[in-house]
Amino acid sequence: MGCCSSCFSKEPTSEKDNIHKSTQRHSPSNGKGAAFAGDGGGVPVFSEYSLADLKAATNNFSSEFIVSESGEKAPNVVYKGRLQNRRWIAVKKFSKMAWPDPKQFADEAWGVGKLRHNRVANLIGYCCDGDERLLVAEYMPNDTLAKHLFHWENQTIEWAMRLRVALCIAEALDYCSTEGRPLYHDLNAYRVLFDENGDPRLSCFGLMKNSRDGKSYSTNLAYTPPEYLRNGRVTPESVSFSFGTVLLDLLSGKHIPPSHALEMIRGKNILLLMDSHLEGNFSTEEATVVFDLASRCLQYEPRERPNTKDLVATLAPLQNKPDVPSYQMLGIPKHEEAPATPPHPLSPMGDACSRMDLTAIHQILVMTHYKDDEGTNELSFQEWTQQMRDMLEARKRGDLAFRDKDFRTAIDCYSQFIDVGTMISPTVYARRSLCHLMCDQPDAALRDAMQAQCVLPDWSTAFYMQAVALAKLDMHKDAVDMLNEAATLEDKKRAK
Repeated sequence: MGCCSSCFSKEPTSEKDNIHKSTQRHSPSNGKGAAFAGDGGGVPVFSEYSLADLKAATNNFSSEFIVSESGEKAPNVVYKGRLQNRRWIAVKKFSKMAWPDPKQFADEAWGVGKLRHNRVANLIGYCCDGDERLLVAEYMPNDTLAKHLFHWENQTIEWAMRLRVALCIAEALDYCSTEGRPLYHDLNAYRVLFDENGDPRLSCFGLMKNSRDGKSYSTNLAYTPPEYLRNGRVTPESVSFSFGTVLLDLLSGKHIPPSHALEMIRGKNILLLMDSHLEGNFSTEEATVVFDLASRCLQYEPRERPNTKDLVATLAPLQNKPDVPSYQMLGIPKHEEAPATPPHPLSPMGDACSRMDLTAIHQILVMTHYKDDEGTNELSFQEWTQQMRDMLEARKRGDLAFRDKDFRTAIDCYSQFIDVGTMISPTVYARRSLCHLMCDQPDAALRDAMQAQCVLPDWSTAFYMQAVALAKLDMHKDAVDMLNEAATLEDKKRAK
């Protein structure tokens, strides 16, 4: 239960690289169709992470956290991880020295990090530490298009959902192109991800090459744009070619070489190309439009291929189930929001935290004093005689400042007490957590509440304080979960 600091890494609150402090921030797009749950909101500001942050989030890059399709054999492995504030992330770890120049890597990452759209699995950070180069993105929990098309278990993707995927990826590419990032490297079914609501997203990782001088295409040469084979360059027209291969995947349910597919299209053998698992449940007219678009995308001459706006204009009119949620068409469980309030009767502390009434929380912590700290410290006589006087004096000054609502002074005094390290007090952490909240510092408040939990794992107050901090960070579902955990702990304590 909870989110101990030994398990999760912290999310940074400030940009560290002065070079990029003036980088423009793009607010999330709010455009969405009726059936799409995501709107791009709630995405963190792009930041630099420390290597320690990401090691903690991924359990030291454990193989159990690998989510990239090729696993440890991939040149650049992708891990899932969880930050200290409980946000799930995807971390792409580049091979050693893939980007020798840290500034060049940071510049590229910041360029992609400016993008914010609900059709993209957005880039939220990066890390340059020694030889390490890592990208941090939103985590998409419902697998890749490749998994749902080629390796499905319970049901294949229905026709209307395939049309939705095609449109969403076209919209993502059009947005990126409009924002000055028209190149996408190695677009394929593994780059299309599904979020918690089953909505399709384009992986941001393809907006950067795998290395400074590396190849832009890692797939079979049969699927590579012909001009890339000639000169090794990726152009916006190359992206249209790759989009055509994804359309073929959606139509056929198989990874068919473009040359073979074009021969069948020219021979009017369209129905033979269609995925047999659809069992005829598709519109021949719509399929013909998509095949025609795929054929145009796969033209040998780049200038004959459609641009991203053409892709969107062709696919938008084909959408035939705009009000059906993606998760339903994808055949995955609905993403349930947590109940507004916990099912347990709340204690005064729980009630105050659920209302985010910081004044009431302050009064309760003052009244509770240090009774919950009993048994958390056993000190030797030497420790008592050498350090206790100054340390307890710092705590006493902190308590007086806390009582008098001088929260900044209380933070300083409690920090002196904590930094000595001879005594560990969960109450001091909880009090300093509230002080941080009073000073509008929810990240620091969450860290202190988590430290209180680590000292006293079943202490409901630590969970309640985490709930308030999470709510202040606009992580309302996690806040309600934490409130429920705290109430459950209180119920168990009362039952003893």
